[in-house]
Amino acid sequence: MTLQQKLDQPRRRGRFSLLSLFEAMATPHALDRYLELVDPMTTVRDLRGEVTAVHRSTADTVTLTLRPTHQWNGFEAGQFVQVGVVIDGVRHTRCYSPACSQYRADGRIELTIKAHPEGLVSQHLHRNARVGLVVSLSQADGTFHLPSPRPERVLLISGGSGITPVLSMLRSLLDEGYSGDLTFLHYAYTESDVSYRRELDEIAATTGEANVRIVFAYTDQEEGGDLHGFFSTEHLDAVAPWHRDAHTYLCGPPGLMRGVKNVYGELGLTDRLHLEEFAPPLSVVTDDADGDIAFTGSDVTASNTGRTLLEQAEDAGLSPAYGCRMGICFTCTSVKTSGCTKNVQTGETDSEPHKKIQLCVSVPVGDVAIEI
Repeated sequence: MTLQQKLDQPRRRGRFSLLSLFEAMATPHALDRYLELVDPMTTVRDLRGEVTAVHRSTADTVTLTLRPTHQWNGFEAGQFVQVGVVIDGVRHTRCYSPACSQYRADGRIELTIKAHPEGLVSQHLHRNARVGLVVSLSQADGTFHLPSPRPERVLLISGGSGITPVLSMLRSLLDEGYSGDLTFLHYAYTESDVSYRRELDEIAATTGEANVRIVFAYTDQEEGGDLHGFFSTEHLDAVAPWHRDAHTYLCGPPGLMRGVKNVYGELGLTDRLHLEEFAPPLSVVTDDADGDIAFTGSDVTASNTGRTLLEQAEDAGLSPAYGCRMGICFTCTSVKTSGCTKNVQTGETDSEPHKKIQLCVSVPVGDVAIEI
């Protein structure tokens, strides 16, 4: 510890003591609950973001620029943040990946959100987002990011709204002056469905570097673009003939994810494929589901239908907290006091009592008691 740090210790202790005193006086509510009545962006502990710009580049997407509060620690390209909004008096949280470079000079966060037909939060933001809106934020999280040092060759593959984390990787690599082979391959239905099309065209036209290539593949448009149809070995060879020596980063809809994983599996390159799946697992309903689920925090018992515990809790009239509904954000974590559950993503079963589990990716195997 340096001399300056030792001298600063009493000062820091004094600030924390004063803060603790104020928070104790504010009981039963947190101090930030009172501060937000004056200015939602004035916080002591809560991380929030103010919308400073709104842009709609396609018919079903909205791009938000957020100014985070002082607690923001930054992010690595590819990671996600949890965004919370209040809809009809209830706070809902969803996960979105920043699309901007991790080196963005003004420290702001850019999120592009696709308005899914069944998406409560995405539809709300697409319709109602405006400059001045304040949302809750989490610190960035997730293991989907580039390693350090950077690979000598990188292939980025995206589809639809999965463009955001890999676009962040592309922007960050360009800001670093990356000199290795770099291909950005994006799949869309048609040209009009490509978010960031203008910027990507400008990158393709202005980088002037033989090592950077931007490729568009259209599945429902036979003209224009660079490739047509779905991902295949032929597409892979065409855009990155050096793919065996590269690391590939993938994010997109389930069909694209399956196609790329199948090709890489056949080529024996699974260990070089890194992916982020922003789609909830398919609802699992087993034919031999039996037993009962005891929601002990609500004195409710229901017969096991074989669906996820989150779905069965909702079917029973309960409203457990959730965020991503795909096993990423851990918002729906609850304590299983007894019984056996199965993770629908990994297939693993767990019989350990008094253990926290994720409701959205866990199905009961026989009788289960859970603190909801």
